[in-house]
Amino acid sequence: MTPQQTQDRDTRVDAEHPRLVVLDRDGVINADSPDFIKSPGEWHALPGSLDAIAQLCSSGFTVVVATNQSGVGRGLFTEQTLEQIHDEMRRQVNQAGGHIAAVFVCPHAPDAGCDCRKPLPGLLRQIEQKFGTTLEGVPAVGDSARDIDAAMAVTARPILVRTGNGRQAEQQFPDRQRPEVFDSLADVADALTGRNS
Repeated sequence: MTPQQTQDRDTRVDAEHPRLVVLDRDGVINADSPDFIKSPGEWHALPGSLDAIAQLCSSGFTVVVATNQSGVGRGLFTEQTLEQIHDEMRRQVNQAGGHIAAVFVCPHAPDAGCDCRKPLPGLLRQIEQKFGTTLEGVPAVGDSARDIDAAMAVTARPILVRTGNGRQAEQQFPDRQRPEVFDSLADVADALTGRNS
């Protein structure tokens, strides 16, 4: 399986050069777990995240997810189960009025030596290739230092949320390297769509 194949069958490119926003999954859209999200029933959206995605979509953003899912490489769940989890995520997002244009996945274990596991930029480079555009200046939202490092590596606009592992990650950045920080994806959506006061 290539990293972007999960859910790629439903990918829709809305424009030749879409207005992208890249979201990490666990800890940004849904509650994270130290035991991994291993089934659709374990996938629980964080408060406000589904509406935030709908808000981004209604404001003209094309929402893409980029996620490390080493549970596949560790043998904790199968590629098919991961697709079912993403089907559930998409179902809930669609129900809220949003749309996820594509899900890019690194399924490899940390010791696999791939180039797509964040903080390496391979997964984000795949997004650039798929959409035929650069991620320079594109908002890339995550809850960990690895998300921020990957965004910086492709000169995206790194944004950290305090949900998931975000509060811990926030302490890892010196002031001069500190990314934009928001409490939640809902706050990010407000800022990106001009609805914050």
